[in-house]
Amino acid sequence: MLPLNRREFLAASAVAVCLGRAGEAADVSFKGRIRKAVKFHMVQDEDLSVQQKFELLKELGYDGTEIRTQSKDDKETFKAASEATGLPIHGVINSSGPDIRSAVDLSKYYGGSSVLVVAGRVNEKMSYDDNWKEWETRIRDAAPYAHDQGIRLLVENVWNNFLLSPLEMRAFIDEIDHEAVGVYFDVGNVVRYGWPEQWIRILGNRIVKLDIKEYSRDLQRNAGLWKGFNVQIGDGDCGWPAVRTALDEIGFEGWATAEVPGGGRERLEDIAKRMDNVLALTSD
Repeated sequence: MLPLNRREFLAASAVAVCLGRAGEAADVSFKGRIRKAVKFHMVQDEDLSVQQKFELLKELGYDGTEIRTQSKDDKETFKAASEATGLPIHGVINSSGPDIRSAVDLSKYYGGSSVLVVAGRVNEKMSYDDNWKEWETRIRDAAPYAHDQGIRLLVENVWNNFLLSPLEMRAFIDEIDHEAVGVYFDVGNVVRYGWPEQWIRILGNRIVKLDIKEYSRDLQRNAGLWKGFNVQIGDGDCGWPAVRTALDEIGFEGWATAEVPGGGRERLEDIAKRMDNVLALTSD
């Protein structure tokens, strides 16, 4: 084999260093840096009271939960259960509900830190540019109030035909330009048309919280678009080692909440173990 010239040697050395760093970062522990949660509506045992559901989540090792703004149980019941068990409600899910201020009030009432926002939906009746203007204005108008209450408005990447690339999502957040506004990054939702680690690096510290789910490109191709979600966390194409590397590079610390089909004790226990595995929450 011919010897490398100086330029080739430097290039090869740089690649080796990068690969080494990536390998180290991929194996880094997120124990103590990521707090594990599930959406409360995933606890699907109707024989349990709200407080018993909180107790179950705590017993299974979850650090908290997140609650929809619209729920069959009243807010006093949720708050009492949280206080009795010591399991926090870290935020509320408002989706594309237009009343962001009320969602902010509810999150603060629970002792949460965020409102999950879905920035509308683009379709034949709502143009892309009109949706951009409407939701940019709506979120910007609510941001000062959220800030005063100590609540972050976090825009999630979902299948709403909007914010289809990380560059676009970054631009949307940056145009709003308010410290109360950030990103609720859903790892599995981008696999259909991208790679989560690329989104993470581009969005950087705009990412405040994570939604955890899985997606299979093979199921997408062979069974249908939405069937891609029919795979367990860790068994699809999210590329979790690369995700961990990217999260470590941006210095992520915060909540990661499962958003997958729920169930009873056995199902929730399995989800907890899978989250521990893909997010390296148990290694030292």
